[in-house]
Amino acid sequence: MSNSTPPIVETYDAGRILVFDSATYVEDYLRDHEAQDDVVVAASYAGVLCAKMVMKAKPRGAIGLDCAIGKDGAGISGLWFYEALGVPAAATDVMTAEMGNGCDMYDEGVISRLNDSAQRLGLTVGMSVKEAAQALLTGAHKPSAFDPARRLVIETNADGRSIVCTDSIAFALPEDRERNVLCTAGHTGRSVIEYFRSFRPWAFICSDGGVGKNDSGISALQVVEADGIPGASVDARTARMGDGQSTYFDGVISAVNSLAAAKGVAVGQSAREAARHLLS
Repeated sequence: MSNSTPPIVETYDAGRILVFDSATYVEDYLRDHEAQDDVVVAASYAGVLCAKMVMKAKPRGAIGLDCAIGKDGAGISGLWFYEALGVPAAATDVMTAEMGNGCDMYDEGVISRLNDSAQRLGLTVGMSVKEAAQALLTGAHKPSAFDPARRLVIETNADGRSIVCTDSIAFALPEDRERNVLCTAGHTGRSVIEYFRSFRPWAFICSDGGVGKNDSGISALQVVEADGIPGASVDARTARMGDGQSTYFDGVISAVNSLAAAKGVAVGQSAREAARHLLS
């Protein structure tokens, strides 16, 4: 075995949590120890390279650092690598835990990002790393059901209209018709026009998908004006596509149709402010 720092081993009836200072130490540990379906906590970035190292342990779950997300989301890109392999995984806010210090990350860290498999086990943003690791091990927080649309009602006004986050306009429900403002996370191009016409939300905010050739990522905005549906798009550089909650919480408006503009929505607004204008 190399001179790498050995992991902290937390043992429970349900199994073990291994806490490493670095993902590079996982392979060293496995030279002398068998993998036992452990939860691996490693104070390295939660990217693909580190995920490949951690996967050598065939973990039950994994937690790394988000390293401020970074260029092209590299700091958390391993979460989707794990997801493809069916492994629940999370990333820790790097401002809550020291890089290269597994003990500090395990004792002090706070979760900032999750993959879908971790959400299915009931892990949430803001959970402590220690609590999250134990939830990965035991499934103690597992909800009775998991909503793949990740539908979240933000607020409801006196008229019974709500701001609702969902990951795709295709996940709209009958109760959204002419009632709710939907914050979704696909592009606003031609292929979503029929969804808007079928579901007829009170209003919507989607992604601009980077706008694209011939403004194709926002082309539906003007088309649905004829259907009387106010709509706006957020800059894809400000909110994660495929994550309706990111559209609402992180997004910045980049395009609007005239019906949304008449309600006070403007380019440069936060999606939160725009959604409240649309709700009124």
